[in-house]
Amino acid sequence: MAISASKMINCNRRTRSPPTLSCSKLQNHSKSTILGFSSLFQHSHLSYSPISISPFASPVPKAASSVVEVDDYKNSFDSTPTTTTSSWLEFARNVSGEWDGHGADFSIEGKPIELPESVVPEAYREWEVKVFDWQTQCPTLVESEDFTVAYKLIKLLPTVGCEADAATRYSIDERNIGGSDNRVAAFGYHSNGCYVALWPMEDGLFELEHCLIDPQNKESRVRIIQVLLVDNRRMVLQNIQVFREHWYGPFRNGDQLGGCAIKDSAFASTDAMKSSEVGGVWQGSSSVASFQGSNDFQELVKGNYQKTSIRDEDDLILLPKQLWCSVSEREEDETCCEVGWLLDRGRAITSRCIFSKEANLKEIAVSSESLAVEDA
Repeated sequence: MAISASKMINCNRRTRSPPTLSCSKLQNHSKSTILGFSSLFQHSHLSYSPISISPFASPVPKAASSVVEVDDYKNSFDSTPTTTTSSWLEFARNVSGEWDGHGADFSIEGKPIELPESVVPEAYREWEVKVFDWQTQCPTLVESEDFTVAYKLIKLLPTVGCEADAATRYSIDERNIGGSDNRVAAFGYHSNGCYVALWPMEDGLFELEHCLIDPQNKESRVRIIQVLLVDNRRMVLQNIQVFREHWYGPFRNGDQLGGCAIKDSAFASTDAMKSSEVGGVWQGSSSVASFQGSNDFQELVKGNYQKTSIRDEDDLILLPKQLWCSVSEREEDETCCEVGWLLDRGRAITSRCIFSKEANLKEIAVSSESLAVEDA
């Protein structure tokens, strides 16, 4: 889309200040990813290539002949849910709706990746303004009767200040969980709106999507997607996608963007959290689902034990807005994929997935944790 910068420049002529990302508006109104093995998961609603990695991520090496292929797993998903009706109804209430916000790609070092020059308005390039964030919509619908989830990730082209009376959709990624259109290999959910989905991809790649809801504000959430390569049963992180979203209203299938009502601004280039804030010994309660049986659609159920986590600061990938993630090896050649959100000093919510040495998903755990207090 060709974007003229002349009006924006005129609007800023008095102060000669660089352009700022605008509040984009669409003419309608609305608001509110998963992959698969017997070991992975995914989701879709339209026909916009739901199993493709963002073209703006770091280059991904071509997998060797030993990689796990999507075709090996795409028919393995058991869509019979292990759940209770009341829990699913609460999950539907907490997840369905219009979710608007911003999203960005990060390297495995936690560095933000710029949007391609082809989508950045000329005005930003003239002022040497780097653009890292997409403005996004994620209309989501959870069906209470047939246990399905459908959502769309809509990315909007960046616009400049005085011309921002319309926004153009750059891409739409539609995903489905459960039912005849299922695309996930595994799915675990909590009634509060948190979930984890495993989406299989081509060439041994998959997306591990973690959605975390702020327990103090259920209209605020983050989705962190770890893009991994499975090669010869070894899991290697390729890049990270982060979406910060707020609930804007009931489900309307993305007909209108929240526009200036969006509560957050672009975040990718803001400071990353400090490792000292998350390292050390943490304790808390977990809601867990085991995937060592035949069912790949499960409710995360609270356990009767306290979990202790010891985080090595050197293993963490630190991200903006008090977020982090890690991929680490454990005993018996298991792999642990974790993401976390520091909600307050010494208080966090985490999502952790354990994979066997064969790269099969064994367990999902979503935990509410507190920094352990050392004895005097």
